[in-house]
Amino acid sequence: MPHAKLILVSHHLCPYVQRAAITLAEKSVPFELRYVDLSAKPDWFLAISPLGKVPLLIVWQDDGAETVLFESAVICEYLEETQSGAPLHPADPLARARHRGWIEFGSSILSDLWGFETAKEEGIYQAKRNALIDKFGRVEDELNDGPFFAGGAFSLVDAVFAPIFRYFDVFDTITSTGVFDALPRLVAWRAELALRQSVRDAVTGDYPDRLKVFLRDHDAWLLKRAA
Repeated sequence: MPHAKLILVSHHLCPYVQRAAITLAEKSVPFELRYVDLSAKPDWFLAISPLGKVPLLIVWQDDGAETVLFESAVICEYLEETQSGAPLHPADPLARARHRGWIEFGSSILSDLWGFETAKEEGIYQAKRNALIDKFGRVEDELNDGPFFAGGAFSLVDAVFAPIFRYFDVFDTITSTGVFDALPRLVAWRAELALRQSVRDAVTGDYPDRLKVFLRDHDAWLLKRAA
C-alpha cells in the first residue's frame, strides 16, 4: 500500500509507540505524528482505540477509506509486510519465529520495568531489579558479536529493545541501578542502538525531563535511593 497516508497516534513516554516510530523510520516511510494525553483521553481517541491505548496507526487510502490498527506488534508487522525498505524480519521462517518470540520477551521485560520504575519502597524495587537482571541475562546469552540482535542487520527485535534501554539512559543520570554490570554483550548492543538515528528520533528532546516528572509523580523509590 505505497500510497497510504499514515498517522501514528502517540504518547511522549510510551515504549510501544517508539517501536512503531523506529520501524517507520527504518523503512523510510513518511508519517504524521499525533500526540494524545492518556490522562485525559479525548473522545476521538476513545472512539477509535478499542483498548484505550497507544500506539494507533491510522491508514488512509487514496479512495478515502480509513483503517485503524492497534497494538504495536500488529502495526510493525503490517509495516514490514507492506512497506519497502530494508527487511526487518529474517527471511527464514524459523529465524523469523525466533525473532517474534524475543519480541514478546521484550514486552515481558517492559512489564517488570513498569514495576521497577513505579516501586515506592525498597523491597519491590529490589524484586523487580532482580527480575530485570534475570531476564536481561537470558538476552545476553542469545547475543553474538553484534552489533545488533541478529548480527549485522537491524531488525524488529532491535526496535523493541531500544526503547527499553532508553529508560536506563535516564535512570543512569539519577542513580546506578547495576542492572547491566555483568552483561557486556548487552551493554555493547545498548550503546550501538543509542547511536541509531531512527532510535534517537523516536522521542522528543524533552523525553528525559518527562520521564523524571513521571518518576516524581509516582513517588518512585529510584529517586529516593538517589537522595
